Amino acid sequence: METSVKSKNLDAFRTAAHTIVNPELQKWMDQGGKVMGAWCCYAPEELITAAGLVPFRVRATGSTGTEEADAYVSSINCSFCRHAFNMGLHGEYDFLEAMVWLNNCDHVRRMYDNWWRKVNTPLTKMMSLPKFTGDKQVAWWREELVFLKEALEKHLGITITDDKIREGISIHNEKKRLLRQLFELRKSDNPPITGADSLATAVASTAMPPEEFNKMLKELLEELKDTEGIKDYRKRLLLVGSIFDDPSYVKIMEDIGGLVVADSECFGTRAFAVDVDESIKDPLDALAKFTIKDRQHCPRLFGEYKRRSQYIQDMVKEYKVDGVIGLRMTFCDLWAGEYYMLNLDMKEAGIPFFYMDREYLMAGTAGQVRTRIQAFMETL
Repeated sequence: METSVKSKNLDAFRTAAHTIVNPELQKWMDQGGKVMGAWCCYAPEELITAAGLVPFRVRATGSTGTEEADAYVSSINCSFCRHAFNMGLHGEYDFLEAMVWLNNCDHVRRMYDNWWRKVNTPLTKMMSLPKFTGDKQVAWWREELVFLKEALEKHLGITITDDKIREGISIHNEKKRLLRQLFELRKSDNPPITGADSLATAVASTAMPPEEFNKMLKELLEELKDTEGIKDYRKRLLLVGSIFDDPSYVKIMEDIGGLVVADSECFGTRAFAVDVDESIKDPLDALAKFTIKDRQHCPRLFGEYKRRSQYIQDMVKEYKVDGVIGLRMTFCDLWAGEYYMLNLDMKEAGIPFFYMDREYLMAGTAGQVRTRIQAFMETL
């Protein structure tokens, strides 16, 4: 199953999803631009852009092993963390000027402890993400944004004005809106783009200079207007989970007839489902409110489960989904509990639901993934 449109921009997005340093990012650095890594979609990409840096979501694309990382962390740390740290130890993230971390979970927290000691990143900054979504937590997160802003100003020798932050918000709001337009095309009975290419585009949005990405995605959306839709599929699927940045997983599902039309993933719709409110006078207030109250959350924030479950059920109706698939990173405690509750909710709502543990890299497990997904599809 393939997207029929022939597009240089879509090819560029595919390349970005399968590499760490893509050509557009390399061009930015060749012109003297700097890049800041982020270990989570909760990191304030708008503030990073306001500082003149390109925000880059850390992945472990292209990793071949975790041998060096395993000398520092337990083998029961999630494989994404170990692969990414291993790449850092090999110098593959030496192009970063800075790195921002959040206390997402114990696995990521341990990576920070080792990274700032062992990896050559000039500035590393830990942000304390609250666990609840009230007004006190919004105020807490605003202070964290101020701490990051001050650290960047000191490190780069710059001043990050409110106008620059507003500009960063505007750029990334445009990116969110464009991605929503792309993903909403998949509501059609015959979507013009596959799930694998949709994911590749979303991943590319976290790895390119945002203004250039926006320009390229606008062109792709125009190209897709007259594209023949995909008809040769058996079932429409929705994916839900944590870090999921490998289109190869989706391609396996689509090669056996399951078209992925929607998701609730941190590289997917949860990151761009809503905009930052540009009507709020103080841009840091707007960013704090967006992060803690407005955006779609993962299990890392407490008290939001019912909202997350309803979000999935609403998409099942809007995108005419036949079945929901959960992909849990092995050893992820947060998503283990989430899938238990989702299984109960989906059953009550009459929505077929299946979840499986997976490693970050698909190498060596493709056959197993194919067999289990195919078995689920046969029950639909």
